[in-house]
Amino acid sequence: MPGTSDAIGVVAPYRELGLTDDEYFRITETLGRAPSVSELAMYSIMWSEHCSYKSSKVHLRQFRDTPSTRLLVGRGENAGVVDVGEGLAVTFKIESHNHPSFVEPYQGAATGVGGIVRDILTMGARPIAVLDPLRFGDADHPDTARVLPGIVAGVGGYGNCLGLPTIGGEVVFDPTYAGNPLVNALCIGVMPTSRIQRSAAVGVGNAVVLLGAKTGRDGIGGVSVLASATFAAGGGPANRPAVQVGDPFTEKILIESCLELFDAELVVGIQDLGGAGLTCALTETTAAGLATGAVGGMAVDLDLVPLREASMDPHEVLASESQERMLAIVTPGNLEAVLAIAARWGVLATQIGTVTDSGRLIICWHGSVVVDVPPASLADEGPVYERPLSRPVDLDALQLDVPTALARPATGAELRATLLAMIASPNLCSRAWVTDQYDRYVQSATVLAAPEDAGVLLLSEATGLGVALATDGNGRYARLDPYAGAQLALAEAARNVAASGAVPIAVTNCLNFGSPEDPEVMWQFAEATRGLADGCRRLGLPVTGGNVSFYNQTGSVAINPTPVIGVLGLFDDVARRTPIGFVDEGDALILLGDTADEFGGSEWAWATHRHLGGQPPAVDLEREKLLAEILIAGSRDGMLTAAHDLSDGGLAQVLVESCLRGGRGARIVLPAGADPFVELFSESAGRAVVAVPRSEELRFSDMCAARGLPARRIGVVDGDALDIQDAFTVGLADLRRAHEGTLPALFG
Repeated sequence: MPGTSDAIGVVAPYRELGLTDDEYFRITETLGRAPSVSELAMYSIMWSEHCSYKSSKVHLRQFRDTPSTRLLVGRGENAGVVDVGEGLAVTFKIESHNHPSFVEPYQGAATGVGGIVRDILTMGARPIAVLDPLRFGDADHPDTARVLPGIVAGVGGYGNCLGLPTIGGEVVFDPTYAGNPLVNALCIGVMPTSRIQRSAAVGVGNAVVLLGAKTGRDGIGGVSVLASATFAAGGGPANRPAVQVGDPFTEKILIESCLELFDAELVVGIQDLGGAGLTCALTETTAAGLATGAVGGMAVDLDLVPLREASMDPHEVLASESQERMLAIVTPGNLEAVLAIAARWGVLATQIGTVTDSGRLIICWHGSVVVDVPPASLADEGPVYERPLSRPVDLDALQLDVPTALARPATGAELRATLLAMIASPNLCSRAWVTDQYDRYVQSATVLAAPEDAGVLLLSEATGLGVALATDGNGRYARLDPYAGAQLALAEAARNVAASGAVPIAVTNCLNFGSPEDPEVMWQFAEATRGLADGCRRLGLPVTGGNVSFYNQTGSVAINPTPVIGVLGLFDDVARRTPIGFVDEGDALILLGDTADEFGGSEWAWATHRHLGGQPPAVDLEREKLLAEILIAGSRDGMLTAAHDLSDGGLAQVLVESCLRGGRGARIVLPAGADPFVELFSESAGRAVVAVPRSEELRFSDMCAARGLPARRIGVVDGDALDIQDAFTVGLADLRRAHEGTLPALFG
């Protein structure tokens, strides 16, 4: 089309902003003219992959099919809201801050935490905890040494300063993430059901109030430059101006002032400013108001926005992703009270606009109109693509490359050496070096935290009402079979929650993939979302919201497809929660579920042979539901002293973690005639180990038999060593040295 470039090959401005020729033509058709500089910037941001979900929408629609009587607010708002009883609601969501964390590890991770916390606050909830699923390149890769310490410090620094415990998460190492670390952050909040907030700008004449920090140039282009593009091959850190700078102390007073506004019922609508800053907040609130069917629109005067840098242009003010800001819609009668509460907390509050009846978003700067657009064209009616799909050409060969030919340990000495090497491997070793940098117990509501299977929080001291949260995702499984890999992630997260004793009730997800312009990546994405949607329907779990992160690749090399799944569970009484540690001598150890020779994508194959191939473990969601019911009933009825789900590393890993966590050894008897290697290291899904007091063993076994769940007594809690009968013995001290030394040796 005309105007894409001039005779000497200069790229058109809209292309530099990530817009295609067709998208630019659509903008001119929508406006009936060429866009202004500010309008062009806004369209480029709102139509970016990060904001518009233009390549993923057609697949995400599958998540709408799982009904739930507990779901109060679903997808479409800042975060989903779930009724947990006793007049309380919980809101939780997971998002990514991957590319900014590669460029500037500390600030990228810190502002990732800050952004997800504001999403939770926007729903009317008090944020109460954080989880941090993290993924890095090989543990000994130079870039991992560059990014990991800063990312961990950023998560801990921001969360600790806010007084939010970090109660769980993951740390995974794989070469596919070199140059593309994944920094996913989940936040959970609690509120009375009567305090749920909405984001719509409604009520002609209502004031539009900007709360929080001043606006600067930090973060400009974050969603369009960083979140919606790949890094060049061989490229190092760049684009530093596109990374936001966080101030947790400003966020803390912003949280407290907003909660007071909510309690006083002084706001009509509220929206946080995160990715895309004012551009996103103004367009989404205005479009949401019009979507209610009410008369609406908005007029904004950018001259009123408090700036840190007076020389900023209007498009910079609109695109800035300066942190710790909120946008509130306030009736004229409540404006004075809102400003007074903000002032008392030391929060800057400024009216920058008004809700109108124009049906348009009109923005002025120095007396001139710089933006005049239909808001839905930015927020809801942008391009939607059905990208080409193509099954990866190497997938058949990968799946046929089964790990059965890999050398396996056979003797007791070889099994012992394999166990010690496995528990010291980067993906299975202790995460204490990371988690010790986080305050896991601030606010005194934490009941269980990492390294437990799930983080558990008390919501009501009077009744013991509480919740559990876990996140999981295995990129190797998803690489081998994205449909099954997504379901395995869902199953493991739900199993972790159930192992703690909580009933799984809802799901959030962060879908991390390569470029949507690559048909093979889009096939992986389509299969993973289909698998997750099918899995949620079969487990009866609604997807309350989440995040899609594309362009996680360097050059043409994409990360392993990595759907990270968060599952929320509910306790009637957290006093019945089940920890993972073996603590009581004489407790029977019972293995629940069936063990098969399943090593495709396993940690053993990767850690010992650097092998990825075969099929991931089979997933049986009906068995997962049955296992969860047994774990929950055993916890509720006081039949379990410990429970730990089996996943990466298999039975051997669970035994080591539970022995070390509780400070007790275990004597284990493997089935006669069985292959000890398979019994110890298989990663078959749908399994857990439970510790049962002698007085409860018969009752528990009868319950398993009556419900048809395989349950086999494998040993007893005893002594100060892990003793695998007729194979090997390892003292707890040797286990601890192997398990806890790896990350400190790597990162200091």
